Amino acid sequence: MVTHPLLRIGTRGSPLALAQANEVRGRLAAIDPDLARTGAVEVVIIRTTGDRVQDRTLVELGGKGLFTKEIEEALIGGAIDLAVHSMKDMPTELPPGLIIGALLPREDPRDAFLSLTAATLDDLPAGAVVGTASLRRQAQLLAARPDLVVVPVRGNVQTRLERLREGRMDATLLAMAGLNRLKLTEVARSPIDPSVMLPAVAQGAIGIECRAADDRTAGWVRALNDPETAVAVEAERGLLAVLDGSCRTPIAALAVRSVAPGRDAQAMTLTARVASPDGTTVLEDSLTHVVGQGDTAAALALGRHVGQALRDRAGDDIARWAAGVTGQWVPGSGPA
Repeated sequence: MVTHPLLRIGTRGSPLALAQANEVRGRLAAIDPDLARTGAVEVVIIRTTGDRVQDRTLVELGGKGLFTKEIEEALIGGAIDLAVHSMKDMPTELPPGLIIGALLPREDPRDAFLSLTAATLDDLPAGAVVGTASLRRQAQLLAARPDLVVVPVRGNVQTRLERLREGRMDATLLAMAGLNRLKLTEVARSPIDPSVMLPAVAQGAIGIECRAADDRTAGWVRALNDPETAVAVEAERGLLAVLDGSCRTPIAALAVRSVAPGRDAQAMTLTARVASPDGTTVLEDSLTHVVGQGDTAAALALGRHVGQALRDRAGDDIARWAAGVTGQWVPGSGPA
């Protein structure tokens, strides 16, 4: 009989965060009989700044790290052995001594359109109100439909669906991955094609963070790593690091394997966008390169290359957009 847990998993307390933590617990139990025993793995709920403060936007609160800081402090202090994160919430630089030990197989990375009155984004009438807390979604939404009204909305998936039912907005945008993991089907949703709305960096990927020096935990965690997800996320986060991405800057990216006839089976295409918050300027770049199975170094190089190309085109406007300054792209500075 286990009297003390062999592993303590730190997580936020939202239904989606708990679903992700329990998925990790189930996968750990499947690889080691010791971890399948009752009480061997404990889920520890940790309330983060992003969870506590709901009356301000993520931009006002300071961007990335809002949903990870307190969890990482518990990990560093030894109160937990590993942490489960949505990788789209993770800053590109981790605190010293912490590593991402594994990435689970990625769920659908696309964004989802949800409405009680319209089947797709194109079906919304002019002037319809769309709620989102994401500047990335706001920018791409207004680029595609400048006739819509975008309002900030915070809260977990269930809170946003309730506001939709109350009629506070005509539609909202959420991640397909979260809806799938929660098995939420009561409100019709339709995936938005990445050509219209590229997802957030690493959207749909679950990361497991642990202490670099904790060989016992790292051994269990490594067994869960999905190499294909790892290279895709490495490319996207490499791009984000070059662009100094935060919740203050609308940045989107998606790395996928090329399936075109005649293409190298190891070819990976990274497509990325950076935009002004009002959607009047959207810059896109894309590059296909050979990235072998588990070759995170090649993936990182791909991400940095595309990130630098976008940074060169945007110039000082990236800092302006991060500060909330919008406006049209200056002719002669590169194609929009």
